[in-house]
Amino acid sequence: MQADFDERWHGMALAGEPNAVARLAEAGIAPLYRFCLTRLGGNHHLCEEVVQETLLQAIRRLKTYDPARAGGAIFGWLTGLARNEIRRVLAREKAPATLAEFWRRVDDELRSLYAMLETEPFAGDLLERAETREIVNATMAQLPPHYGQALQDKYVSRRSVGEMAAAMGTTVKAAESLLARAREAFRATFLALAGPMEGAR
Repeated sequence: MQADFDERWHGMALAGEPNAVARLAEAGIAPLYRFCLTRLGGNHHLCEEVVQETLLQAIRRLKTYDPARAGGAIFGWLTGLARNEIRRVLAREKAPATLAEFWRRVDDELRSLYAMLETEPFAGDLLERAETREIVNATMAQLPPHYGQALQDKYVSRRSVGEMAAAMGTTVKAAESLLARAREAFRATFLALAGPMEGAR
């Protein structure tokens, strides 16, 4: 999801503007589905239930979303709500403890990276580290394709910004701008998967 759920959108959504509310649902369904499906053991029926309930909760609790704090990137807030719904569904379904334990361990491991990402510049080798490969792949899958391609070109293929600009048929300045947005999109999405459960607050 792109970072455009800003204060203007928030005000319109709180006022009940149908297009604003619909925009949240339309933008949120696909990334939430990807986020939830693996955590629910690949159960599509439960995933549909969790995504639907998460979006309903988001609409009901929209006042708690802080667009300034989130930088207009609402996905982190949505995943906090989704985690709560996932726990509820897994408990109701009496899912194997190993599934919940696995995701608890993954979340703990990811949180250990949270402080580093908050205080250090984006590290290109994060895309290549074996210990973060799965979550990086999940993060990349949720980015807009042109952002994912920009990161792949820069940090995996090791292209220069000039080479990227030539391949895209654009200017170096435009390529630098795209790469900066891609890094921020990656950071926001990665931290959404790894960060505190803001939706529980």
